[in-house]
Amino acid sequence: MKALVTGATGFVGSHLAAHLAGRGDDVRCLARQPAAAAWLAAAGAQIVPGSLDDAASLRAAVVGVDVVFHLAGATAAASEAEFLAANAAGTARLLEAAAAARPPLARFVYISSLAAVGPALPGRPVTEGSPCRPVTAYGRSKLAGEEIVRRAALPWTIVRPTAVYGPRDRELLRMFRLARFGVAPVFGRGRQELSLVYVEDLAVGLARAGVAPAAAGATYHLAHPAVVLARDLVREIGLAVRGRAPVILPVPPAMAARVVRAIARAAAAAGRRTVVSEDKMAEFLAPSWATSVAKAQQDLEWRPAHDLRSGVAVTAEWYRAEGLLA
Repeated sequence: MKALVTGATGFVGSHLAAHLAGRGDDVRCLARQPAAAAWLAAAGAQIVPGSLDDAASLRAAVVGVDVVFHLAGATAAASEAEFLAANAAGTARLLEAAAAARPPLARFVYISSLAAVGPALPGRPVTEGSPCRPVTAYGRSKLAGEEIVRRAALPWTIVRPTAVYGPRDRELLRMFRLARFGVAPVFGRGRQELSLVYVEDLAVGLARAGVAPAAAGATYHLAHPAVVLARDLVREIGLAVRGRAPVILPVPPAMAARVVRAIARAAAAAGRRTVVSEDKMAEFLAPSWATSVAKAQQDLEWRPAHDLRSGVAVTAEWYRAEGLLA
């Protein structure tokens, strides 16, 4: 198929673009900074300069495309208005261009987030039909994007990935680095329930969402079916990094809030954007981020190839190869 990938220079988008190109699809990548996508061009993708703020570049990007995979957006922002400008208004501009494309688009795949649904109750994973109760500005902006997509006059599919990890991820790298010292801080007692997905498995699932007949007009949660605890995650990271489990360091909520505020202030002083913010505390301290993936398994015939241990091991090896983990 001929596919447009927005956000192709990002973590998940880069894996999706590489997966599509690797299987022989005609891949076009919208890039605000084309130089950052040079390696994708070497892999066979066509790089189209543009951004969600530039309507003319969006109209040019969708010409002749069968499927749009929309991953571009903001994961860190200074305000809720800034999140909405990227994740809602930006999505609306891309949809307007896609709806006018000729020949007509076969599918618009919007990559949302489990944050748009909000946390689950312990032992009760959310499903695609669960009421949406986002607890952060980011989650509300992704839900706003979903609502715009559902009103669009073209075939659409919405995918809500859970927490994603794997090569090229920089967020979980902090935990890998701490594990070198044999310790692992966790919020509370590390009992938070998590659904996770290895990035290359997610790329396969996204690609299938773009063509599966049953996926038109449907929403899916993509994750490995095994629900793990936060302490299980840091244990596997320790095993991959040092060959033994780290010492768990419980971080009480009050202390966690102080640490998060300090990280946010340091990032602001350095002029950097970070996903670690006071607004995210509601997500960090939620008892469960578990989800059912039965619907995706049935409609997309999708099964992740990596469990937590194998995925974390590959991720650790990539960090070492890149010189990010001594």
